[in-house]
Amino acid sequence: MASRATQFTIIGGGVVGLSVALGLLQAGRRVTVLDGSDGDFRASQGNFGLVWLQGKGADFAAYAELTRDAVAAWPGFAAMLGELTGVDPALDPCGGYEFFTDPAEFADFSAALERQRAHLGNRFSHEIIDGDDLRRAHPRIGPDVVGATFCALDGHVNPLRLLRALRSAVVTLGGRIVTDAAVTDVATAGGGFALSLRDGRHLGADRIVLCAGLGSSPLAERLGFATRVRPQRGELLITEKLGSRLPFLSSTIRQVDEGGVQIGGTKADAGPDDRESLGQMAGLARHAVRVLPALADVRVVRAWGALRVMTPDGYPVYARSPRHSGACLVTCHSGITLAPLHAGILTAWIDDPSRAPGLEAFDEDRFALSEAA
Repeated sequence: MASRATQFTIIGGGVVGLSVALGLLQAGRRVTVLDGSDGDFRASQGNFGLVWLQGKGADFAAYAELTRDAVAAWPGFAAMLGELTGVDPALDPCGGYEFFTDPAEFADFSAALERQRAHLGNRFSHEIIDGDDLRRAHPRIGPDVVGATFCALDGHVNPLRLLRALRSAVVTLGGRIVTDAAVTDVATAGGGFALSLRDGRHLGADRIVLCAGLGSSPLAERLGFATRVRPQRGELLITEKLGSRLPFLSSTIRQVDEGGVQIGGTKADAGPDDRESLGQMAGLARHAVRVLPALADVRVVRAWGALRVMTPDGYPVYARSPRHSGACLVTCHSGITLAPLHAGILTAWIDDPSRAPGLEAFDEDRFALSEAA
């Protein structure tokens, strides 16, 4: 078994794992990140890139507060990454819309935003806009849109550039990233852990932070965690680059900084299958054209499916192993939005949970009476 040269081994080299590693490195810890193989499911390379508050935590006050804190921290986080690495994650906090073509869905979401506002008070504001008023402000919006909600705090980033910035930041601060290092087994050894890799290598670790997304469940079980994540497939369309800018950002239609339009928003419990499907793609195209009819003349150049990492109740899990004090589990499906906090307060929580008040709401103890975990 290799010598344990670092204090923390992060299992998982996506946005979540790299954000945690960045925070630990900034706190002066020695960190190694074990990244899986190119063929693994990678949510960090297929997500929509939103930094989004609207609708988050309407029925879970702690999550509303966590998301609001993260959104507020994003400008400083983006600036820090740019200064440290020279890579701009292209944060654009322009405000975001949710568009509705179904009156019942519009009413339900509007009510959810009122519940979110009740949790956050003056830290959250939103607008509910009738379809006709919306078209007066944005004449290109289609007649099928019955209304929209708007939150000025929402925005987006370039997710691949963010991933590049995080990797560069970890290396710049002295962290070690080991590629093609998929962990298949973990056991206790000599006061630490012995890790077995898919390629036959064996590594030692003093302390572990499990951030492996959809690869977490087998290792989580070995470490005594109750949480089991599941995949949820989302599908995306990417158009040709446009010379003009879209007049809005929404959670299903956004123009990336390079000029192409990204269209998404599907959710399917399809198991470990990230293949795109013609029916879902056609539905995405129809939705986009109903919202913005001018998109009917824009060419689609790429399409793909990607798997979200979903916990049993959809909210993040920050847990410490009940069996092994040196093991933590960090998993969520909102790793882009929460990245500044994963690089911030989680460092204190990993060392001492009492130093990160509020995170106890995200312990996996909430699954204790549920078979869903």
